[in-house]
Amino acid sequence: MRSFGLNEIWYMLQATQWTLYLSILTFVLGGSVGFFIALARCSRSRLLRAISGLYIQIFQSTPLLMQLFLIFFGLSLIGFRLPVLVAGSIALTFWASAFLGEIWRGCIEAVPEQQTEAADSLALTPWQQLRYVILPQASKIALPPTIGFFVQIIKNTSLTSIIGVTELMRASTNMNNATFEPMKVLAVASLIYFATCYPLSLISRKLENKLNVDH
Repeated sequence: MRSFGLNEIWYMLQATQWTLYLSILTFVLGGSVGFFIALARCSRSRLLRAISGLYIQIFQSTPLLMQLFLIFFGLSLIGFRLPVLVAGSIALTFWASAFLGEIWRGCIEAVPEQQTEAADSLALTPWQQLRYVILPQASKIALPPTIGFFVQIIKNTSLTSIIGVTELMRASTNMNNATFEPMKVLAVASLIYFATCYPLSLISRKLENKLNVDH
């Protein structure tokens, strides 16, 4: 049995890079899909609103862990065995896109209606209204909750450890099994998560307070 020391902490720090990599990848891919989901939710088309609404309900109303299992284990049953990192990324992308899509929908709809009316008076097309009037204002409103949700993404990457992704939580489990010192291992893991997430949460709160003052 080995003792918990600097080498073990370094191993956990190295695994943290995969937590961050997976978080950033999830945010980029989930944000890309979520943007179109948000636009569909705000569309004048009933069909697009219905489809995007159903998409959001499916991924918001089911546990992320179940989604991970369905993509990793479910697809393997029909002959599509994905690498654990790919399966984790896909599941997290679907999950994140549903939440980001709904967050951004709310931000788009939070833009005062007078802005749209002013754009109409300038004879702007719907696309021009969205690009030049609505999205620039909605993006400012969206910044605090988007950063806040990124913190949730970082923490939820820990679930991918169950399917074998060696991120921070998986590395912590490995170190616990090797050293049998759970308190030390979990304390270090908690400190790493805190050091990663707290600054982002602080930025989110400050931006939200600034936005409230500006309004």
